Amino acid sequence: METIQQAIRRKAAGCTCGNHHPLALETIMIEAGALKYVAPYLIENSWRRTVIVADDHTCEAAGQQLMDRLSAAGIDCHLCLVKPDRQGDVVADEAALVQVMLEISPDDDILVAVGAGTIHDMVRWIASKMNKPFVSVPTAPSVDGFTSKGAPILIRGEKKTIPAGAPVALFADLEVLAKAPAALIAAGYGDMLGKYTSLFDWTFSHWIADEPYCPAAAEITAEALSACVDHTEEIARRSEEGIRILMSSLIQSGLAMQLFGQSHPASGSEHHLSHYWEMEYLRLGKKQLLHGAKIGVASMEISALYHKLGSCGEFPLRSGLESTDLVKGDRILARWEDIRKRISEIPSPDRLRELLGRMEGPTAPEELGIGSELLQRSMREAHRVRDRYTLLKAFNELGAGSAHLT
Repeated sequence: METIQQAIRRKAAGCTCGNHHPLALETIMIEAGALKYVAPYLIENSWRRTVIVADDHTCEAAGQQLMDRLSAAGIDCHLCLVKPDRQGDVVADEAALVQVMLEISPDDDILVAVGAGTIHDMVRWIASKMNKPFVSVPTAPSVDGFTSKGAPILIRGEKKTIPAGAPVALFADLEVLAKAPAALIAAGYGDMLGKYTSLFDWTFSHWIADEPYCPAAAEITAEALSACVDHTEEIARRSEEGIRILMSSLIQSGLAMQLFGQSHPASGSEHHLSHYWEMEYLRLGKKQLLHGAKIGVASMEISALYHKLGSCGEFPLRSGLESTDLVKGDRILARWEDIRKRISEIPSPDRLRELLGRMEGPTAPEELGIGSELLQRSMREAHRVRDRYTLLKAFNELGAGSAHLT
C-alpha cells in the first residue's frame, strides 16, 4: 500500500513548478498501539539519551506510558514538563522555550514531542536551534502542524512563524488520539476546513502578486480536505477509521507545506484572523482559545466576506491608488471573473457552520468570546499579521470599503 510520503512524492514528480523541497520525514506510523514502535526506532538509530517534552495533560495521555516503554527498553529518558503561564495555558513563548532548553543536555541524542500543536512548535524550534533531531508523538488530532517546518512562536506577545525543523519520525497512536477531548478533535476538523479559504488565497496571491505556487501541494491539500469532509460522520463518531482519516489528513496537509517550503497551502486570511485574536487575548491576559476552533470560526467570517465580494459585478476598487497598488488593482479587475469562480467554490458560511456543528465545535465568534469590536477590528487589521497577499489584504488596501458591500 502506498504511504503518504510516496503519494506526495509521486504527485511532486509530475509537477514542474520548481518550488519543491525534499520531505524530511521518512517514518510515519498511524495505527492503534503505535507507541510500542518508538523504542525500537530509537534503538535502531542508536539514540539512547532521550528528552520527552510534554505538559501535564499530554504526559497523562501518552508521555508517562512512553517514558515507561523507553525505560524498559534500556533508553536513558528525561521527562521535561512544560510549565503553564499565569492563565494556565501552555504557550510557545520565551519563558517556555528557555525552560525547555535549560533541561536539555548537550549529551542528549534526541527530543520527543508528546502533545499537540504548542508542544510541537516549541520542540521543532528548540531542536533546530540545538541541532538535534526530534520525534513527533501527537496526543490529539488537533492541528496540521505536526510535520511542518515552520514554528509559530510568540516573541514579546507577537506571533511569528520561524523556520525550524521537521520531525524525523511520527508515531500517531489511534488509541491515544481517540481518547482526546472532543474539543481537540473538533479543532483538528476546524483546522482542515480552513483549507477552503487558504487554498483560495494562495491562488489569489499567485495571480495578483506573483507569489510562488505549487499545483502538487495545492492538490495534496485539497485531497486531505475532501477526505475529512467526506468522512465527517465517522470523525464525529470518533470511530477508529474516522480518527485515522482526520489524523492522516492533518499530516498530509503538513507535508504539503513541507514540500512547498512555506505555509501558503494551509494558511490564508483565516489564519491571520486567528493569530490576531490570539495576540489580543495575550495582550489582555485572557485564557487562550484552541487554534483549530479559531480557524473554523474565522473561515466562516472570511467565507462571508469573500462571497459578498464575489457577488459584485466588479471588484470595488477605490480611487486615488498609488502606482504599485494600481498594478495589483488592474490585475484583480482583469481576472475578476476567474476570481469570482474560485470564490463560488468556497462553501458558504452556513455550510461551514453545519459541518462544524456536527463536531459540536464553536460555530460563531461569540462562542469563542470574540466580541463585535474585536471581530470588526481584526477584519480590518489582521492582514498585516503576515506578508501575504490575500483577498482580505486586497480588500482592505485597495477596496472601496465595507459600505460598498451592504
